[in-house]
Formats: sequence, structure tokens, C-alpha cells
Amino acid sequence: MSFDPQAAVLDLNEAEKTELQGLLRRGETSQSLAYRIRIILACAEPGASNVRVAAALGVTRQTVAHWRRRYAERKVEGLIDAPRSGAPRSISDADVERLIALTLQETPSDGAHWTTRTMARRTGMSQTAVSRYWRANGLRPHQAGTLKRSTDPTSGEDV
Repeated sequence: MSFDPQAAVLDLNEAEKTELQGLLRRGETSQSLAYRIRIILACAEPGASNVRVAAALGVTRQTVAHWRRRYAERKVEGLIDAPRSGAPRSISDADVERLIALTLQETPSDGAHWTTRTMARRTGMSQTAVSRYWRANGLRPHQAGTLKRSTDPTSGEDV
């Protein structure tokens, strides 16, 4: 058995154990968070070293030490994934507002309706971006202003 000199001591009180076990039983808890909770609950057992917990759960000692330290510092918040950096947005909120305004207030020069391709050329965005923002905002310019007639002959009304 190896000694873990830097292992954070986890002395969970009943409220913390109950909270962690509740999160573990919840159906919406992600698998990654559930696995981290299992690590923390195992670390809270008496005499649980990083090496023992790692062997019992099939992970590395470094993984156990990492999540043990994060929990000791920030409790449950430390177990949640930190936001990823990723690429910065290339389309600003102002560009999206302009797209929506153009879609709702103007028609293309040929008098037809907007398509993702014509709007992409007009705004300088990609066709995919136009499609994504239209879907996100519930816009369907190809259906705007269409008159739908009832198929019921007794109706006498347009739908």
C-alpha cells in the first residue's frame, strides 16, 4: 500500500452525503458527474486512500486525487465540468439581429421569399448559420404569407 501525502481529507457530513447520493440517483445526472460522485463517496469512507479508491473504481490514482482536491476546494460545484474555451464567436448578436430584421421586414430583389442561400449572400453569413438562426428563432420565410384553403367544402373559410 502506498501513502498519499497530499490527499485532501474528505469528512462528509450527513447533508453532503445525502446531496451526493440524491444526485447519483437522479435520472438527469450526467454519467461523468455520477462517476465523480462515486469517487468522492468512496474517498469519504474511513481509510480510503487514492490508490485504494482508484483500484476499486478502475481509474488512475491521479484521477482520484484530482476530483478529491476539486471537491475539497469547491464541494459539488467542483465536480461540474468547467466551461470549455473553444473558438470565439464569429457572428455577433448585432449580426443575428440584422439577419432577423432582414428576414421579417424585407423581401429579396426577385420578389420571391428568402432562402437560406439568398439570405447568406445578402448578409455574408454561411448558409448553415442562416439556417441555424432561423430555426432558433422559429422563422420560416418560405411559409410566410401563404394562404391555406380549407379542404372542407362546407367550411367556406380560409384556414
